[in-house]
Amino acid sequence: MKKKIALACAGAMMITTAAGSVCMAEETTAAVVETAAADETAAAPKYIFLFIGDGMSYPQIQLTNYYMNAMQNDPAAEILTSSNQLSFFDFQVAGSAQTYDSTSFCPDSASTATSISTGNKTYSGTINMDETGTTPYETIAEKLKKQKDYKIGVISSVNLNHATPAAFYAHQASRNDYYEIGLEMIDSNFDYFAGGGLKETTGENKDQTDLYEVAAEAGYTVVNTQADAEAVTADTGKTIIIDEHLADSDSMAYDMDLTDGEWALADYVSKGIDVLDNENGFFMMVEGGKIDWACHANDAAATITDTVALSNAVQEAIDFYNEHPEETLILVTGDHETGGLTIGYAGTNYDTFLTNLANQKISYAKYDSDYVSAYKENKTDFDTVMADVTELFGLQAPAAAEEEAATLDSADSHPHDAEGGSLEMTEWEYEKLQAAYEETMTRAEDAEIGQEDYILYGSYEPLTVTITHILNNKSGVDFSSYSHTGLPVEVFAQGTGAESFEGYYDNTGIYFSLAALTGVE
Repeated sequence: MKKKIALACAGAMMITTAAGSVCMAEETTAAVVETAAADETAAAPKYIFLFIGDGMSYPQIQLTNYYMNAMQNDPAAEILTSSNQLSFFDFQVAGSAQTYDSTSFCPDSASTATSISTGNKTYSGTINMDETGTTPYETIAEKLKKQKDYKIGVISSVNLNHATPAAFYAHQASRNDYYEIGLEMIDSNFDYFAGGGLKETTGENKDQTDLYEVAAEAGYTVVNTQADAEAVTADTGKTIIIDEHLADSDSMAYDMDLTDGEWALADYVSKGIDVLDNENGFFMMVEGGKIDWACHANDAAATITDTVALSNAVQEAIDFYNEHPEETLILVTGDHETGGLTIGYAGTNYDTFLTNLANQKISYAKYDSDYVSAYKENKTDFDTVMADVTELFGLQAPAAAEEEAATLDSADSHPHDAEGGSLEMTEWEYEKLQAAYEETMTRAEDAEIGQEDYILYGSYEPLTVTITHILNNKSGVDFSSYSHTGLPVEVFAQGTGAESFEGYYDNTGIYFSLAALTGVE
């Protein structure tokens, strides 16, 4: 049975809003009232971009920024330098939002996206419904469509009926009701959907009308090739663009796996601007969903490249803002943190070797699909696997296993030591990789995962996740979880009304500031 978190207001004032009651220190109340009054008098943004990096908190953006700087730094220089490499780091406002929901201090995407889109807390796994699953909440996107006649766009690098995009148009007690969410997506009458494919297009039992057929009957132009996507214009009308090169779970491919010419998240934002731009205004929500998936899998390199992909998508909005600076608002935030990512690892002490991550040429997901599945089928020997690991991830077998083992037995050595960032594995790391290989090759598909194996591998392929763990650690990076954590998230704001997003507040405040700025009821 789920437990709702109750907040006591001892020594504080209780402020009642549409979202419920909020405990607030008395000395901060005046500031909140003043901010609300300022919101009511601020100019309404005509064009609104809301970027959500799923699973993206401070560790993800800071690691990405440091990595980009490390790749530019002169290796011979004695002093490290760091500048702002991500497009949104120079925004005029930087705030922070806490993310807890009615279930947990480590919430999920359904509840946190609900808070951002409606200003309401709810249980993990629930989309725009109260804790009883009976009362729906209207979203900021629905309000802007109905009350202000804004055009609405929803873009995601994962499935378009996944939790975060769904939180802007759907109302379901369970985020797993993908078919029902897809029907609500179509019924929303929003103008532009783009990115990953829909899940369960014919329902859980595969016996219902295909969602793409339902969408076409409802007047949507459904596009599933890049050539046809390029031809879409504002005159096309309501449009659903499904990425032509779908990858794991019918999502867009990880950015590091894209081939030349394949569309990235930024291309769908650029097309969205073309489709949505009009004199009345638009609202566009863009999710970098695979940041979260990479962090669940503890793949630091894929996390970085998809965070860069989100930054590139934000740049498209910045370019639009530069043409309409008095009418545009851009927000960049996360829904929660995933993976317990840290910059620093016990085995490297204070050192980081972030450029090591550049040796990874393929995401964990593509390695699973293109290599691990073949290893299992062909019963590939470990030496052959090791050659692929060196080619694709840069990790090398110990040059002299016996000498290495002898060194590790000395009192002054640490088996976790990255040896100055070398990609040559220690004997301890090599044995870990061999054990993971054996587990991957022998584990039954329906095998129950025990506690020890879960701590080592999570629910992922033991071989693959051990490869990324070793490369992460040799780079001075680590993860503490395969799940979400309770860290606050960043809120960067640029443009009309940006000052409303200053400070440290609850994630529901993002909705309330947007509602106040746009004047929706």
